[in-house]
Amino acid sequence: MIVLALAFVFLALAIWVESFFRPRAFPPDRAEFPIRGIDVSHHQGRIDWQRVAADDVGFAIIKATEGGDYVDDAFAENLRQARAVGLAVGAYHFLTFCRPGADQAKNFVSVVPRGAPLLPPVVDIEFHGNCPRRPSSEELRTELLAFLGPVEAAFGKPAIIYITDDAAQAYSVHIADRQLWLRSLQAPPKEDDWVYWQYLDTGRVDGIDGDVDLNVLKGGPARLSELFAPAPESNSAGTPRSP
Repeated sequence: MIVLALAFVFLALAIWVESFFRPRAFPPDRAEFPIRGIDVSHHQGRIDWQRVAADDVGFAIIKATEGGDYVDDAFAENLRQARAVGLAVGAYHFLTFCRPGADQAKNFVSVVPRGAPLLPPVVDIEFHGNCPRRPSSEELRTELLAFLGPVEAAFGKPAIIYITDDAAQAYSVHIADRQLWLRSLQAPPKEDDWVYWQYLDTGRVDGIDGDVDLNVLKGGPARLSELFAPAPESNSAGTPRSP
């Protein structure tokens, strides 16, 4: 009995420690950032997008591809259903360090449809889940530009770069000049030039079982409409716009 009691004590202590160190939401000022969004992949499982749209969600950025040949098997259905319930939708690509950027661009462009409005394409740069070899800053910049060129030409909008803190520390000096999607779980971003702020990675939204990333847009409905609008014929793809 003593052993069993001690086991329960240690279990309770472990749960408490995990909850203590679990990232806590630093809620953005919704008066300043009224548009909330999510980013999802197949990890969220089957999503009830009607319920999501009714739970204070205005946009969704959906994983499409990774590397040179991987396609998220939930992308097409997530995109279709999210669009059907009226959300502003976009797609992102996870950039791997072990495939040429041009190959990865072909993968993304071949998967993401271009027949309807989309938010600007997003490229995700992070160490977690990536190839073990880390390229030099110059190598990353070369491959990133090789990815951005065809993607921005295809979609007619400058891409947005999602970058985590550790990757930013390693590559921010040489990163391509694009607007950013920043991850900051404990406080508002220190930087000012961002489009999306991911403020929680353990959020809950009606219609999704389990955790989901929560984000806010810098700006209000007019800014969201601008990002989601079809690309003008005369827009020079690859030329970053001001925030």
